[in-house]
Amino acid sequence: MADNTAHESASQESKPVVESFTLDHTKVKAPYVRLIDVEQGPKGDEISNFDLRLVQPNENAIPTGGLHTIEHTIAVTLRERIPGYIDCSPFGCRTGFHLLAWGRHSTHDVAVALKESLEFIAYKATWDDVPAHDITSCGNYRDHSLFTAKEWAKKILDEGISSDAWDRSKIV
Repeated sequence: MADNTAHESASQESKPVVESFTLDHTKVKAPYVRLIDVEQGPKGDEISNFDLRLVQPNENAIPTGGLHTIEHTIAVTLRERIPGYIDCSPFGCRTGFHLLAWGRHSTHDVAVALKESLEFIAYKATWDDVPAHDITSCGNYRDHSLFTAKEWAKKILDEGISSDAWDRSKIV
């Protein structure tokens, strides 16, 4: 039995740390853009990882249909605005997205790109602007809502997007 306990302790010590699981979600002030980390690959390439938090954790969550439509739309709009864009994936908690991009980017520039993308969704987007929302190009094509995406985009824009997770005075 002591061998099992020693094995469990050793495997717990060697588990990787997931940064977002160490973040105190009660201290941040959404909406914001936060640089999580810049990882460097073996050949010197850098990848920036951002937390794009759209709603306050544990106080609200964007309904899946609206979040799904925002996800599909910003896959194009952020790609147009952020050089080296790799991917933007939703958090399971439905409060925002992880953004990955090659190179280094300022939180301010990413916040501006996010703001412009949400402005497009809120005030200009039509179904023709939402990519991959049909049965052949989406794994859950029935779970989209442009109406919900627009309403949440407006709410987020009304609150303003900060380039600092703890300071609401830095709104872009």
